Amino acid sequence: MMHNQKPAAKAILFLLISVLLFVPAASSQENGDRPPADPKAGTDASSGPVELPDGRTVAPNLDRYRIGFEDVIQVTVFRHPELSQTMSVAQDGTIVLPRIDQPIVAVCKTERELADLVTELYKNYLRNPFVNVRAIEQRSQPFAVIGAVNKPGSFFLDRRIRLLELLAMAGGPDVEKSGQRIRVARVGSRSACVDDDTTAADVEFIAYNVNDVLGGEVNPWMRPGDIVSVLEAEEAFIVGAVYEPSKITLKEPITLMQAIAKAGGVDKATAKTGKVKILRQQDGTTAKAELVFDLEEIAEKRVEDPVIQGNDIIEVPTDNGKVLKNGIFKVLAGGLGNLFYRFPL
Repeated sequence: MMHNQKPAAKAILFLLISVLLFVPAASSQENGDRPPADPKAGTDASSGPVELPDGRTVAPNLDRYRIGFEDVIQVTVFRHPELSQTMSVAQDGTIVLPRIDQPIVAVCKTERELADLVTELYKNYLRNPFVNVRAIEQRSQPFAVIGAVNKPGSFFLDRRIRLLELLAMAGGPDVEKSGQRIRVARVGSRSACVDDDTTAADVEFIAYNVNDVLGGEVNPWMRPGDIVSVLEAEEAFIVGAVYEPSKITLKEPITLMQAIAKAGGVDKATAKTGKVKILRQQDGTTAKAELVFDLEEIAEKRVEDPVIQGNDIIEVPTDNGKVLKNGIFKVLAGGLGNLFYRFPL
């Protein structure tokens, strides 16, 4: 009886050992190519609507970075290094991976969405594949700053940014060259993922004042693809009966009276102050409009002091009567004989 129990005990022991060995193997086989869970790995799980700083409300997934044209992405297929690739998104918005016959559309997808798509495609060849996607160079959403700044260039960002911070990244306005105007050209993002009413074909121009932005009074959110141009200071010219005819740099708003003061003031002995002209180029043409002002009326605040614009020509005319009178006085100062010599009867 005892002799028959030993083989049975051995059989039971062997069965238990086999089960213990089989269970981990089965678990490993079930996981297939999936690596251990990474607690730091990102997810796209939605926790409800999110209100953005500009007041829009979107689902969290919609505010994640979306792959665009020219982005460089890294596709990692765990335990299959021969399938892992680093590539740029093609001009048609696709990528090509080994063993997958058709190009894969990558643009407008988040990293997680593209990883899920590649995972499904590789299930035709692999058991339980695990794929990770990272956009390692996000070049589809540049912001450009040009013009009178210290460090003009393009900035590739994967987050929202305001105009003041973008100017700071470009070194701020060049104090020697910059004027008062900032122009933003809204050309759209090359990611081709439009989530508002602006079409990619439209180019919108928006103007801001440098001091308003630097002072924090105006600080709008920028959009991917925006081109910020800090315009150089414009110039105006003052000629005629002033002490210092010159070019005036309009680094800040300047009125007619201030421009005349910068030119040393009018020559009171010869200036015709009642008909000071501003020659101003009309929009879209080469013609110039002629605006006439009386300096006395401006001084007495009966007329508003006009603001000078770029390329204005300020002309303080000469009063011929005053010139003749001054000439006579100068001649008289030199002697009566000179009077008849210069002005013969």
